[in-house]
Amino acid sequence: MMKMYLSDASGKMREIDRIENGCWINLVAPTEEEIRYIAHHLDIPIDSIKDALDDEERSRIEKEDNHVLIIVDIPIVAHDEVDGPMYETIPIGMIITNTCFITVCLQENPIFEEFSKNKIKNFYTFMKTRFALQMLYMISTYYLRYLKQINRRTSEIEKELHQSMKNKELFSLLSMEKSLVYFMTSLKANNIVMERLLRLNYLRMYEDDQDLLQDVIIENKQAIEMAEVYSSILSGMMDAFASVISNNLNIVMKFLTAITIVISLPTMVASFYGMNVPIPYQHSPYAFLIAMALAGSLSAATAYVFWKKRYF
Repeated sequence: MMKMYLSDASGKMREIDRIENGCWINLVAPTEEEIRYIAHHLDIPIDSIKDALDDEERSRIEKEDNHVLIIVDIPIVAHDEVDGPMYETIPIGMIITNTCFITVCLQENPIFEEFSKNKIKNFYTFMKTRFALQMLYMISTYYLRYLKQINRRTSEIEKELHQSMKNKELFSLLSMEKSLVYFMTSLKANNIVMERLLRLNYLRMYEDDQDLLQDVIIENKQAIEMAEVYSSILSGMMDAFASVISNNLNIVMKFLTAITIVISLPTMVASFYGMNVPIPYQHSPYAFLIAMALAGSLSAATAYVFWKKRYF
């Protein structure tokens, strides 16, 4: 899908149907025909567009003769095997040419939506450097937003695990842990791109732009620190619940073993009195009661000993 937008001097943005100077071209899962159309009209390599459509593409920044390519990872919401929320990252490409600003992504995402609905303050499609920095800032903001959601979801799962030790909750915790690993890997790669953007003269930046880039780097580093803290907490929580589950299993096995021993004593007494050999009190009219009393006494004594040792 290809859409094109253009802002006027007052900040109002409208959708256009042809390429104009200063426009924003948004490519979401574009067709081969759309890719060739953009590459031909703006004289940029097809690979520069297709690279951002590879979900395994690494974050990087490159400068060519007539354009700058920035590829970074953005967070998205997905679902795990038990249909719970899970967070992943996918690459997006920003191509800054002399005339247009191009964004490329595999799928629709809320970050592009913020810009297409003109919700960003001081956003103009023709201010290409500022547009790129605002896009990076919005990406860092969404990382922080999703990290807070992961933290809340982890707390909810922890409360559920206190009530029941079901596999569903454990799988949900595993999904959160995987999400944090994806986030940390992508955030660190994005940070390298931002540092290079600040250090190298790939884009012409005014003082306000440099301040904005500094803010973006600060937000991104904050997201990295949050992801590391949450990952450490979650890892400790997973280890703790693994120990709890193992301890619960040991308690159940100990209880069942104690019960087995207690109920095996009457069986043993009955087996002795069932032998076809002379036994004490076999001719007594109270033989049955004696056997039952002996079995009950042994079981009661054993149960009392186990109770004192907290086996029950």
